[in-house]
Amino acid sequence: MLKGLYIALVTPFNEDSSLNEEKLRELVRFHIDAGTNGLVPCATTSENPAFSWEEHFRIIEIVVEEAAGKLQVVAGCGTNSTTKSVANIIKARELGVDAAMVVTPYYNKPTQEGLYAHFMKLADDGGLPLMLYNVPGRTGLNMQPSTVERICGHENIVAIKEASGSIEQMSEIIGLCGDRITLLSGDDTMTLPVLCIGGKGVVSVAGNIVPKDILAMISAWENGNIEEARKLHYKLFPLCQSMFIETNPMPVKESMNMLGMGVGEVRLPLVGMKPENRIKLAKALEAYGLDVVKPPAGA
Repeated sequence: MLKGLYIALVTPFNEDSSLNEEKLRELVRFHIDAGTNGLVPCATTSENPAFSWEEHFRIIEIVVEEAAGKLQVVAGCGTNSTTKSVANIIKARELGVDAAMVVTPYYNKPTQEGLYAHFMKLADDGGLPLMLYNVPGRTGLNMQPSTVERICGHENIVAIKEASGSIEQMSEIIGLCGDRITLLSGDDTMTLPVLCIGGKGVVSVAGNIVPKDILAMISAWENGNIEEARKLHYKLFPLCQSMFIETNPMPVKESMNMLGMGVGEVRLPLVGMKPENRIKLAKALEAYGLDVVKPPAGA
């Protein structure tokens, strides 16, 4: 079962924009030490649209090797091509991942019937447990709860990362599907509300820097310590908001660099943050109680 804290893992780059393999291994070890439940490499936060396929699978290979079974690895495998997505899942399976995350097809905008056929094909032919990913703000397409209900009975469809931003929609999915699928928040600010309606965790961006605090909030909720969970939610809330001052993953990478984690810059077509937003971000980190060891450019 996929539940708890999963990290939408950033991809560290060298100064020449090549993959920083040693830093990637270091990030995996950081999350093992934190007690993180799982890592999601090669997702949007990882900058996967800017990878070559060779890089894509090398990243998965490194994360699996370094994780060594100490946490789950859910590899980003979805594309807007059913055939390519199946091939990606099969390759990720060969590399030893625990599951694959598959986004709703973007740009070509299939109907709900097309989504049903697409995900059933991935589940039938990929041979891995799947985490569906619904993120209308990036794909221009919303997977309806009725469609999730149609496919959630497949043994390989085990979870959904819901980033529609709609508690109403997520409540409907849980009401229709029950325990046939695990719902995870796709937005850090909504983690506690999602737990309240029956969700089981989050695929997190902010967890790249504060995994222990998010784990503590989830644990407090699960143990019935509602006031502690609420307290942690309101502590985390402004920090989580700051991760989206500009397009993700620009702020989280900038944050990690400010905190001395040395993950490098984003790749084109993403660019560095505006100086005024870097300053806002640094203030949010400091307000949270984090030590900014590298002043933001432009400060």
